[in-house]
Amino acid sequence: MKKDVNIPFSPPDISDAEIKQVIEALNSGWITTGPKTKQFEQEISKICRTSKTVCLNSATAALELTLHVLGIGPGDEVIVPAYTYTASCSVILHVGATPIMIDSSSNHIEMDYDALERAITSKTKAIIPVDVAGILCDYDRIYQILEEKKSLYTPTTPIQKAFDRVVVVGDCAHGFGAVKDHLPAGQFADFTCFSFHAVKNLTTAEGGAVTWKPRPGIDDEALYHEYQLLSLHGQSKDALSKTKIGAWEYDIIYPAYKCNMTDVCAGIGLAQLKRYPEMIAWRHEIIARYDEAFKTLPVQVLNHQDAHHRSSGHLYLVRILGADDTKRNQVITEMAQRGIATNVHYKPLPMFTAYKKLGFDIKDYPNAYHLYENEITLPLYSRLTEAEVDYIIENFVDVIKGLK
Repeated sequence: MKKDVNIPFSPPDISDAEIKQVIEALNSGWITTGPKTKQFEQEISKICRTSKTVCLNSATAALELTLHVLGIGPGDEVIVPAYTYTASCSVILHVGATPIMIDSSSNHIEMDYDALERAITSKTKAIIPVDVAGILCDYDRIYQILEEKKSLYTPTTPIQKAFDRVVVVGDCAHGFGAVKDHLPAGQFADFTCFSFHAVKNLTTAEGGAVTWKPRPGIDDEALYHEYQLLSLHGQSKDALSKTKIGAWEYDIIYPAYKCNMTDVCAGIGLAQLKRYPEMIAWRHEIIARYDEAFKTLPVQVLNHQDAHHRSSGHLYLVRILGADDTKRNQVITEMAQRGIATNVHYKPLPMFTAYKKLGFDIKDYPNAYHLYENEITLPLYSRLTEAEVDYIIENFVDVIKGLK
């Protein structure tokens, strides 16, 4: 064991290019929402092949504002998987709607689509599928179900009426840059929400975005403006608009929120976008090395790439077959003793106090629990060196083979 080794779980990959962009923003005087944020939005839209993107301070804000935009609130139901991070579900509660949690499918990280089909009622307004680890969900199956259940859909707001079925709000926090059947993330859900948090593949320190597919009956420009209102106190003009001669005056259309992205953060994102293809390529090379090294071990890993899809390479989840949470935690401890930080994705929501208080019980989600109890996530990021990857592989193999 090398006592001087210290491999963190997921540090941000920051280069001189990001630092230069931040300095530019600071020197420009635009340190809040300004030209860099608008440019970042445009660049994301180009990558996602969408016409509009709104940058915000988190994926959580993107999800919550989307539910607000859709007019979802008390009396409405939103379906969400139990096997996810709290943000996927907490936003439903924030708008006053009722979360309907779905168990995972047997031995798979995606929600049980048969259970999804059974859960749809006349109160269902949206579903939040989660692209865990940057692997896009089976959206074909989701839309097939929603099409079959469209007779139950009861829209109550103008934007809901632009849809003839339950709306798909994708939690693609892990998935920016993922591709499926030659289409990029952003082309699957009706609304796609990304995270650019410090631990994500592409970071803005803190940040997120929402982009959406055009739909008849929805004015993209008006929708973009609605997001701007919601994210800036309901103020009719942002700071950039107010710089025009004689344009100081503004109105407050309604009391809203404060969750805009800043130009300091957007500058980091612009630099990251230029480096992103190489960053993802190295992540996938690491995945390939892990896959090859672990194929004889009693473990199960995810499919990050085949002829039909390529993940964003965000997380490397490993299930230790035959292990329970005690043995899994033993592996985490032993890896830490060897200087390697690991993590767990995910502790299902019904195991947390907040959701227990709402009446959710993990006994009702056995598949999600089984995914959790023997799962460990290994480091996977673009700053890992070849030597560090080799060290992780060597020690993980050693620890798994030594499990009693």
